[in-house]
Amino acid sequence: MTILSNGHLWKHSEFIENKNFSFNKNKILSSLSKKEIDDAYLSISSWEGYSPTPLIELNKLSKELGLNKIFYKDESKRFDLKSFKALGGAYAVEKVSNGNKDIVVATATAGNHGRSVAWGARRLGLKCKIFISEFVSDARGQAMADLGADVVKVKGNYEKSLIECIKQSTDNNWQIVQDVAWKDYMIVPKYTMAGYTVMMKEIVDQINENKITHIILQTGVGGMAGAMVAGIARYLDNIPVTITVEPDSAACVLESIRTGKIEKIDIKRESLMGGMSCGEVSLVPWSI
Repeated sequence: MTILSNGHLWKHSEFIENKNFSFNKNKILSSLSKKEIDDAYLSISSWEGYSPTPLIELNKLSKELGLNKIFYKDESKRFDLKSFKALGGAYAVEKVSNGNKDIVVATATAGNHGRSVAWGARRLGLKCKIFISEFVSDARGQAMADLGADVVKVKGNYEKSLIECIKQSTDNNWQIVQDVAWKDYMIVPKYTMAGYTVMMKEIVDQINENKITHIILQTGVGGMAGAMVAGIARYLDNIPVTITVEPDSAACVLESIRTGKIEKIDIKRESLMGGMSCGEVSLVPWSI
């Protein structure tokens, strides 16, 4: 536990080392290939309005903590969505549509992934259906509707909204665009993760001569964290220590690391970071 000079308390409730993981570049890039990563960067970097988001040096914080340098990747500048999620869902929409203007894309979401899918659909002139749980705020739902999506609120939690999304998509032949992978649904989440690797390409271009020794990532279902590890395998020569962070109320990654297999968490209270309230790790990042 650390108390900073501004009075803020910096603490974690539990920390665990993943002793079952060893960084194997070939194994990682067999789950998310160099070609998939490169294709995502070539496509996204050609989109109208694209520019790398800032990599900001936090001089005061690094000095206070006695560290050499700390950098913060500011994703609030990412397209119109102000989130790294703009890279994933929108790219997956582009890949699954493959120029077909007649398909309908659908997703279940707690927020920013849905906004990315809606934005990606609007960008390509596609119809979009989004399923949200009753716990998602009206403001988040409206933000997706403002991007042209038809938003459906489902009674229950995120898992219930996903079940409804799958059911209606199957009945209506809609294309599901999820960032979560499960058995027999692995390809589209890989597109989403490939989009996220653009951040690592930008960081490598921005970091100059500085060597990355540690990288701290949010987890959720693990898609962004797994994508960044794949980006490390693709773009870095050295292997930094990777630290993942999640709410203690939705510690599905921590519990899965503890047992060595994917564990499903029963979320009894919502995190302040609603989009991080995820009860189960996605299969693709778990394979990484």
